[in-house]
Amino acid sequence: MILAEGPAEEDAALEELRVAQKADFIEILEAMDSLPVVVRLLDPPLHEFLPDVETLAVKEAKEGLSPEEERLLEAAVERTKAGGHPVLEVMIPLTVSREELALARSWVEKAINEAGEADAAGRIDVAIGTMIETPRAALVADEIAEVADFFSFGTNDLTQMTFGFSRDDVEGRMMSAYLEKGLIPANPFENVDPQGVAELVRIAVRKGRETKPNLKCGVCGEHGGDPQSIDIFFKAGLDYVSCSPFRVPIARLAAAQSVLAAG
Repeated sequence: MILAEGPAEEDAALEELRVAQKADFIEILEAMDSLPVVVRLLDPPLHEFLPDVETLAVKEAKEGLSPEEERLLEAAVERTKAGGHPVLEVMIPLTVSREELALARSWVEKAINEAGEADAAGRIDVAIGTMIETPRAALVADEIAEVADFFSFGTNDLTQMTFGFSRDDVEGRMMSAYLEKGLIPANPFENVDPQGVAELVRIAVRKGRETKPNLKCGVCGEHGGDPQSIDIFFKAGLDYVSCSPFRVPIARLAAAQSVLAAG
């Protein structure tokens, strides 16, 4: 889809993706019946797929959800009709203002309404939240919270933007020098930076809950499986962490230790 050379080729790729995604979502929602399933909308890192800046420049942003995103709710409707109880949360990535999230939220709500109207028996309730991935989003979290049901901190991107690092460049060529010379105490992509990045998390949680006291806040990314980072997130008031499957046991143990240590 990303490399499509024309609308027809893109539409064909999207339809193929839609069929595969819908089947996947039905199975996921069945396995997770009555438990939350968070669906992060697609924000592909184009630099990983496209060869140069000139190619990137010709990719135009489109308004609204892509076809496969509009239809991902069909799976939840089908599970409801089949007697299931899907708990669906849609996570909108990389928003930087209240207005931007409000617009993106309207696209999701439109898709929800269309999916529900297709069959009243399949009407579903969906929570709509956003990822906090930029310093600006953290600093205006009180405004963004007005139109968000939950926050999820994308600490990988937040780390890059806070330090001004490109992760691909710094980890491959510069990180060892930073560590050897004692310029930073640890790789901030492995252990969340307690003074800078974590402070932005703390600010965003505080400001977001000034607007919505019960705002659910969590973190996604590999920091969510690092014990040292988990303790920092717990103290910042986060409700949950997410991580790669193989790190779940470590994350659960670290979270329990943080709770016990807090008394």
